[in-house]
Amino acid sequence: MSTKQNYLTVSALTQYVKRKFTADPYLKRVYVTGEISNFRMRPKHQYFSLKDDKAVIDAVMYKWNFSKLKFNLEEGMNVLAIGYIDVYPQNGNYQFYIEDIQPDGVGALYQAYNQLKAKLAQDGLFALPKKPLPKFPKKIAVITSPSGAVIRDIINTVRRRYPIAQIVLFPAVVQGNNAAPSLVKQIQQVNEIGGFDTIIIGRGGGSIEDLWAFNEEPVARAIVASQIPVISSVGHETDTTIADLVADQRAATPTAAAELAVPVLTEEVWKLEQQRNRLIQALKRKIDLLNARLNQSLQSYLFMQPTRLYEAYLQRIDNLTIRNQQAVAALLRNKQQAYFQQQAQLQTVDQRQKIQQLHDKIAYQEEFLMRNVERLLHDKKQAFANQCQALDMLSPLKIMGKGYLYATYDHQVVTSVADLTLEQDLDLYLQDGQATATIKEIKKGDNFDRTK
Repeated sequence: MSTKQNYLTVSALTQYVKRKFTADPYLKRVYVTGEISNFRMRPKHQYFSLKDDKAVIDAVMYKWNFSKLKFNLEEGMNVLAIGYIDVYPQNGNYQFYIEDIQPDGVGALYQAYNQLKAKLAQDGLFALPKKPLPKFPKKIAVITSPSGAVIRDIINTVRRRYPIAQIVLFPAVVQGNNAAPSLVKQIQQVNEIGGFDTIIIGRGGGSIEDLWAFNEEPVARAIVASQIPVISSVGHETDTTIADLVADQRAATPTAAAELAVPVLTEEVWKLEQQRNRLIQALKRKIDLLNARLNQSLQSYLFMQPTRLYEAYLQRIDNLTIRNQQAVAALLRNKQQAYFQQQAQLQTVDQRQKIQQLHDKIAYQEEFLMRNVERLLHDKKQAFANQCQALDMLSPLKIMGKGYLYATYDHQVVTSVADLTLEQDLDLYLQDGQATATIKEIKKGDNFDRTK
């Protein structure tokens, strides 16, 4: 049976394993490619993970090596790392100690994140107007894990700041393959139930894999479709998910989300009290001012001697009455003077001379009219004679007077020798009568001598 001396302490075993790692020549210079995960910038040394589809390894990069990098490490970035493998004695885990690292594209999840972000930006989801948060909510829906610290932080913060608000938990899966459908279902259920003023959705920090449900397109579109304002509180302050980008407000922590959702009740009560005091003081000043104006008005001579209020108006009416009477009298005098002047002018005019002038004018107009009528009649006669002469020149009888005639057969004018036959009788029409002729000979075409 083994004695106690045969047993190793944990430290001794860990040191033994560490020496094995240190002494192994294959682990002194290791080249590893993988995707950065669970990365968060720290003040000195950097601690994160490298992973692929099947495995994850913890990685450490000390400050003196990290300060030499010419680029920034990012979550989801594919890298080419050079270093060595060793054991961390405090917990016995083996780690990859990175001495140099270079980028090698981006990881699958990070690439999917950027692609979805670009797609939603093209669809305009990020440019939609944000719904304002209600100032004094009565009922707040919280969509998160029922066992996480998120719901406890929100409840404590709301109870401390605004205890009159009601908080209703809608438990959801926040990590894994079933997380996205669970989140979408709860968002839709809150909107269907109605009566809620604000929705807070979120979870605690983690790697990009842990937070991936909040980078799913169905979750983003469910948040945008929500009729109730949504506050997103996912991960740490440095984590930014698609849910944060499409939500109406983004909070760095669950406590910050609760602070965005509710005011401080004591501060609001104090503000109301301040407003109340200001209103009371303003009303008091207004009443004092009106009382002072009233007392001043009561001491006015108008109230002491009311008749003085309309004495000036009476005097003004008297002045206007006198001015009106004077104006009417002056107008009447001017009209009378104009009447007498017109009457005098009528008496001085010789009406018979004026009548004679009008008779002379009429006689002149009659003579002028007769001359114009005679000239117009002469012109019309001359034009008529010219038209008759032109018409006579176009008369067929005028043409027949030059020796022309025309022949008809059976009342049809003969225009071609093709219409004639020998011994055919034709009716001939001349200028001064007609005759009958019989066809004895017919000459056609070129046989016809036009000179004869």
